[in-house]
Amino acid sequence: MPSPAIPTPPRIPEAVHRRRWAILGVLMLSLLIVVLDNSILNVAIKTISTPEPTGLGATQSELEWAINAYTLVFAGLLFTAGLLGDRLGRKKVLLGGLVVFGIGSALAAMSGSPVQLIAFRAVMGLGAAFVMPATLAVLMNVFERDEQPKAIGIWAGGVGLAIAIGPITGGVLLDHFWWGSVFLINVPIVLVALALMAWLVPDSRDPAPGRIDLFGVALSVVGLVLLVYGIIKGGQLADFTDPAVLATAIAGLVVLVGFVLYEKRSDHPSIDITYFKNRVFSAAIAAIALVFFALMGVTFFSVFYTQSVRGYSPLQTGLLMLPLAVAQLIFAPRARLVVDRFGVRAVCTGGLLLLTATLAAFTLLDADTPIWLLEIIFFLMGTGMAHVMTPTSVVIMQALPREKAGSASALSNTFRQVGGALGIAVLGSVLSTAYRNGVEDELAVLPEGVRHTAGESIEATLGVAAKLGPRGEPLVSAANDSFLHAMHVTALCGAGVAVLGALVVFLFLPGRTPPDAAPREETDETVGAAGR
Repeated sequence: MPSPAIPTPPRIPEAVHRRRWAILGVLMLSLLIVVLDNSILNVAIKTISTPEPTGLGATQSELEWAINAYTLVFAGLLFTAGLLGDRLGRKKVLLGGLVVFGIGSALAAMSGSPVQLIAFRAVMGLGAAFVMPATLAVLMNVFERDEQPKAIGIWAGGVGLAIAIGPITGGVLLDHFWWGSVFLINVPIVLVALALMAWLVPDSRDPAPGRIDLFGVALSVVGLVLLVYGIIKGGQLADFTDPAVLATAIAGLVVLVGFVLYEKRSDHPSIDITYFKNRVFSAAIAAIALVFFALMGVTFFSVFYTQSVRGYSPLQTGLLMLPLAVAQLIFAPRARLVVDRFGVRAVCTGGLLLLTATLAAFTLLDADTPIWLLEIIFFLMGTGMAHVMTPTSVVIMQALPREKAGSASALSNTFRQVGGALGIAVLGSVLSTAYRNGVEDELAVLPEGVRHTAGESIEATLGVAAKLGPRGEPLVSAANDSFLHAMHVTALCGAGVAVLGALVVFLFLPGRTPPDAAPREETDETVGAAGR
């Protein structure tokens, strides 16, 4: 008869352990404003594009950069922020990130021009880059290993809450206040989060961080910024063969390859490249990137479907997206229970296959489809996401030693952001190209200069049609038909990416864990053992 497993002694101080759930609440509040900001901005785009004094009169290109300036800085600095948190202290980095984010939000609200808005959105991205990885890293250092899956599930559910609150909050604010209120709302939340964090959250850091790898950090920032910039620019131009796009993206890849080679030879690397020899760790990272690739691209076009084709207001659009967020809130904290029964591989594969089915289901939507069908699709999409994001986040965070929590979280979030940016750029390019090809015959009657602008998006076409009055009615019908066809093509592309993710997790993620297996101590051997 085997001897009973010796319980692992607690590693968390008793005073911290007692207030761990309150600390998790503070971390979720910090996470909330970072995720909330982008979802709020989506519903404010039309208002900001309106001429002064209602908006800023931003052009289509300026609007894209108002969104992408945040993503570019955020994705480019996530990894560096995680490393600094491990070395300087996660609480210090988290507090500093919140302060920068709050200042950027206040300045963005007071912007006097689109250029100022773009610049201040970049400042917000800088602050957010230091907030996001630190929240998950602190979580790993206030919960014992057996409670970490539950805590991460609740943390992931907070993302769903932000997705739900963002569009609704934005719609309410725009109904009663000026466009800048969608940024100013962040400031009081930041102040509350700062006060609670200073009071409740303990600091933690890597006890043996070694020297800071300044050259490696610089390479990672330059490489990520160039790559993400190339992705964004390609999506903006709807042409990934453009010389400037190719040159920038390839330069980013070359710098990142140089980063990997340098880290392998360094005696004090920013990241131990051997992490990625662990197939489980690498597969979980890839799954997160592929999920966000598919999801962000689909979310991008679903907003245009509800507002431009179906005629719903920003607030109504936010309410329509509630099922997606509700499903995440319900299932993300409970996904660990399903994993305990069926194993990580089965749960994540099933979640990705469900996500594939919901993406393919967008091909069923037309201009007069009952809206409850979209609600079912959103709910099932959120369910699939919850059963992928929570288990893979647990795998990533538990694959590395606890003292490397900041680096693990930063890697996870970096791949998530790059995957999301790539999804918007690539699937947005597919949408734009398919739409332009579908509507170009109807635009032939317009002057050449107007024709090109009108073919950029359904919003641009509808804007030209409105100026034409009764003569523009055939253009409205053609725009709706072309957009629906483009949406169906794009959804199928997203479904294909989700299938690829399902294949990756099925091949490389572990199956069921034996019920009598005792949790292992987090040591530097964890990574190698997890992959065997």
